Amino acid sequence: MRLTTRYLALGIAGVLLAACGHKDKDAPLAFVPADTPYVVANLDVLDDNTRSAMLAQADAQLPAQVAQLKAAADNMAAKDADNARLLRAFVAELDGKTIETFAQNTGLNIKGRSAIYGLGLAPVVRFELTDDKAFDAFIGRLETAYGKKFDTATIDGQNYRKHASTQSGTQVIIAIVGKQAVAALLAADAPQPLLRQALGLDRPAKNIQDDGRLDKLAKDKGYQPWAVGQIDLTRALPLAASGKDPFFSALHKAHAEAESAKTGEPVANQLQIPPSCESDATRIAARVPGVSFGYTKLDAKHQDIRLDVALAQDISKAFAGLKIELPGLGAPGTSPFDMSLAIPMAQLRTFWEAQAAAVAAQPFTCPTMVDLNEGFTKVGELAQKAAIPPFGDLSGLRIALDTFEPAAENSMPKFSGRVMIGTANPAALLAMGSMVSPTMAQLKLTNDGKPVAVPAELSAPLGGQPAWLAMGDKALAVAIGQGEDGKLTDMLKSPNGDAGRMARMRLDGPMYQAWVKAMADKAEQYAAASAVTDNEAADDDASKQDADAEKAKAAAVARSKAQFESMRAQAERVKEVSSEVHVEDAGMVISSQTELK
Repeated sequence: MRLTTRYLALGIAGVLLAACGHKDKDAPLAFVPADTPYVVANLDVLDDNTRSAMLAQADAQLPAQVAQLKAAADNMAAKDADNARLLRAFVAELDGKTIETFAQNTGLNIKGRSAIYGLGLAPVVRFELTDDKAFDAFIGRLETAYGKKFDTATIDGQNYRKHASTQSGTQVIIAIVGKQAVAALLAADAPQPLLRQALGLDRPAKNIQDDGRLDKLAKDKGYQPWAVGQIDLTRALPLAASGKDPFFSALHKAHAEAESAKTGEPVANQLQIPPSCESDATRIAARVPGVSFGYTKLDAKHQDIRLDVALAQDISKAFAGLKIELPGLGAPGTSPFDMSLAIPMAQLRTFWEAQAAAVAAQPFTCPTMVDLNEGFTKVGELAQKAAIPPFGDLSGLRIALDTFEPAAENSMPKFSGRVMIGTANPAALLAMGSMVSPTMAQLKLTNDGKPVAVPAELSAPLGGQPAWLAMGDKALAVAIGQGEDGKLTDMLKSPNGDAGRMARMRLDGPMYQAWVKAMADKAEQYAAASAVTDNEAADDDASKQDADAEKAKAAAVARSKAQFESMRAQAERVKEVSSEVHVEDAGMVISSQTELK
């Protein structure tokens, strides 16, 4: 489900990735190596109406993202004051502006071409400019707010700025190359060939534009060409684990130096990486080779996204053809919130027992991965215990909410709806409940789906609302709230899942707004309670009063309010959000559909 918490970089990239798809030798994708571990880029242009809609959506999200970045800078300040100051300088450029205003102030072309990709694991961003002088002025403003100039350097006549971080062992380089701006995060001691390639002075022997991989991916998966991404885990995981990637090695060394300062453990000892780490990482990547994603529909009223997770053949085969007998999984939900989740315990038990046996036969030996051996042993043990009825009979869970009202302080929220547990043996599940509660043992249920009223003493914890139980051939369900009993029979007789279906979810706009309000109210109650506790402590010991801490707390509360206000504004634009998960021969597919008012 696509909700409001989205990283700012991806939000801006979604707006920027909107340009022509012809193979220009200087297009951002022409600089992306064919063997890059990850890439997000555009293949075509958005029409003006859709672009305007996307900008409006990004603007609605921006205040919350700015608040999150401010919080990140505050959290960073204690450990890395220098980079925290730089992040605050960047946030100041965004604060109070629209995406379009920000783009104009920085010279970014919101109708231009962009790409985010890896040189090894080092991230590089290339985007087209409308005004290189505006971009240069933007960097100047960052330097002023940061408090000092970035270092400058030249290679083969190409000027660039750089900012090194001793905390992470990395450097940010920024340059204007032709009509593009380039930013890269590299190791502080990055070799010159890597630096030249990041700047585009040297082209990759094979690039991702010429091999047409993203075009083929979009065609195969049904992605629209406006923003297509791919992560190659068979490339990324071994690079990270082997210590052969300069960027990851720099991060690893910086971490080792920090640990050495705390514990005295020699840095050299920490940097030793046995060959087994690369082979173990390759083994893991073979199980989940990669991830890709893209829009399947994008216009002023719709934002539909598909994410594909490639899986090893034995994993896909275990679930792709499976038809799970969970009523409701085979049809879209109709309640304001309606979620069906497959839990095919029999098949899951067999699958995880096989995985545990495979790891036991060939344990991981890389020091950073040996804990996986114990983890898989525990999974195997749990899988065996899960065979015990009624757990071994479970097929899934469905929750349908028809109403929801945020709770008043120190009380439960008010709601009405139904909860259904799918099982091959509903009578056994009912019998277990009867063992726990003698009152429940008095209920006489048949498997015809007819509701039976739950005694008041059992429904009392539900705020005194009436409740009913009903049983079908493949599920046991409870209804809570006036009128909900009339919906139980149909719920128990709704269609089972089709082949490979793992989950469905629907959430309408009003319910979404109610949830956001509930979260905001809880956050405010928590902040108020925290302030009271701190004031009481201060009264007991005035020496503990700290003006800076109080100021930081007030700022945190203000940021929280800004985030929720932004979430409320976005929720008001949502008509409906839905999602589904299924497994097919190539892997798992997660799709979400957002319809706007």
